[in-house]
Amino acid sequence: MSDLIAIVYPSEHDAETVRTRLFDMQKEYLIEIGDAVIAVKGADGHVKLNQLFNAAAAGAVSGGFWGMLIGTIFLMPLAGAAIGAATGALGGKLADFGIDDKFMTDLAESVQPGNAVLFVLIRKMTADKVLDGIKGMGGVVLRTSFDHEKEQQLRDALHPPQAPHAPI
Repeated sequence: MSDLIAIVYPSEHDAETVRTRLFDMQKEYLIEIGDAVIAVKGADGHVKLNQLFNAAAAGAVSGGFWGMLIGTIFLMPLAGAAIGAATGALGGKLADFGIDDKFMTDLAESVQPGNAVLFVLIRKMTADKVLDGIKGMGGVVLRTSFDHEKEQQLRDALHPPQAPHAPI
């Protein structure tokens, strides 16, 4: 079962820094990420999704290749490539996977303009090591599917408690 977290950052750069750190931890086999998207709310209130994988583009490339191959068999490679690219793009657009785009857009509309929301779909993780890896990186937890204890551990990792100041 996968878990979903949504963390708000003051800028797209801050969210990208954390996403990059999570991908580095994935290379170390500490976390398995199903999807990681940054939603940015612009000054005009419009939400832009910064996804790593564009399903429509990948479908168009794949469809174009297969269409050209089949078109070559029937002596019409250009027509086959065009038809294949169009159907591949349509298929890629319809085969959305990962985190639902409408859910991300709706949730990101609730943040301040200029802020960014990092959405991460986690398949598996070594919680203590991942939380140590993002310790002190900031952000405000907007939503999670974690239980209350794990959610509090995430909040504490993002904003470790400050040590009391000694009197001078």
